Amino acid sequence: MCGIFGYFALSNEASVMDTVTMENMAKSIRHRGPDGVGIYSLDGIAGIGNVRLSILDPEGGDQPFYSEDENIVLVQNGEIFNFKELRSELSSSGVSFKTNCDTEVLLKLYEKEGISFLDKLNGMFAIAIYHIDENKLLLARDRVGEKPLYVSNSMDSLYFASEIKAFLPYISKEIDLNAIDAFLNLNYIPPPLTGFKGVSHIMPGHYLEITKGGISDVEWWDLSSQEPKNNWDKEDWKKEFLVLLKNCVEKRLVSDVPFGAFLSGGVDSSAVVGFMSELLTEQVKTYTIGFPDKRFDESEYAEQASARFGTLHKKQEVDYDIVDEWADFIFHCDQPHGDVSFMPMRKVASIAAQDVKMVLTGDGADELFAGYEKYANFISERELKKNDTTNYIDGFLPEITLFEEMTRRELWRDEYVDDIEFENHPSNETASSGWSHPIYLFKEPVNVSPKQTAVVASLHNRSAPWFSLVKME
Repeated sequence: MCGIFGYFALSNEASVMDTVTMENMAKSIRHRGPDGVGIYSLDGIAGIGNVRLSILDPEGGDQPFYSEDENIVLVQNGEIFNFKELRSELSSSGVSFKTNCDTEVLLKLYEKEGISFLDKLNGMFAIAIYHIDENKLLLARDRVGEKPLYVSNSMDSLYFASEIKAFLPYISKEIDLNAIDAFLNLNYIPPPLTGFKGVSHIMPGHYLEITKGGISDVEWWDLSSQEPKNNWDKEDWKKEFLVLLKNCVEKRLVSDVPFGAFLSGGVDSSAVVGFMSELLTEQVKTYTIGFPDKRFDESEYAEQASARFGTLHKKQEVDYDIVDEWADFIFHCDQPHGDVSFMPMRKVASIAAQDVKMVLTGDGADELFAGYEKYANFISERELKKNDTTNYIDGFLPEITLFEEMTRRELWRDEYVDDIEFENHPSNETASSGWSHPIYLFKEPVNVSPKQTAVVASLHNRSAPWFSLVKME
């Protein structure tokens, strides 16, 4: 993964930002891109930058990329899976290239087609493009938001980055109470909200056009606009799915550095590894972790999958005690995050990093294919009426709610209750009150389930993710 960051002065009264500021932003997310830093800064006006993890063309792919007339500057975090096809198309029309990097293809395609170039991209990406002569900044995010991109519009300046921590020193750090309440409701903060007032996600399938005249938020892709194939039966879908999955795996095997895969032994990661072993001539490198308590150890299934697909497999047994690594977990969580699976994921990543620079995983399949119990419960217990969005949402929200409204009201201290829009979740509005440190926002945990109590207890804990990043003034 890479990271991007930058700023744009929205008025002449904006705080003066310079190359030193950009260098500090880069340092804060250098873990995303240890192989290089690239910065363009027009001091006091605008700047964009990139920290790079080099996967394609390690020698020639350093960012930013500049147009021939040096008027357009582009950085990206992501990977364009069809960049070879796009490069071939551009070459046939007379466009020349200096590198074998997908980022150069993005620049050349944008020069040729403008912002509509997004429609041709097959990939995961967050892109920043700056027009020097027009003093215009474009920020674009991929269709489903696989790559993060945050923006803060405050104090006459706009900041953006792959992680909030990159611009945290330059904003007011006010807590959004509605966002925290949404976290208690859903176990995550629903975009575009974040834990901070004035900080939001650029939404999936959107781009921002930013000038001193204002900011335009444009939706360039929408899932609901896609035409479903209603006349297909189950067998048609099974065949199509296998073709698509194999194609997706194949496109992600384009790399100029060593790569492998996480293998849990479950259906998702095993399917990915199975196609990798079919598509590659060399053995796939796979990685998993095990636990001392066999009730929670699934590594034997990973070993069975490894044997089936003939992989070079590494397993490491890890302890449950993660206290020594807690500071690292805190650093990487910019806001409340209710799913702790990233903790063992970091363990297996550290094992893989000894051999490879990139991995394929089975992550995301449960979300795409309703793999969690909450989805199964909803589908099995409720009649789904066609074209009835309200009926669908009213039935689904209770399945994914951690705390009901009355319980959430009991958690908050009385002085904050009136500032929270309990009835409107997820809310796009921010709370109207000032901020306090979150440890003081809540009452002691009420008598609820162990899981619910753990959530509130973690918010009381001064070492909880995100909250320790908020500097006390």
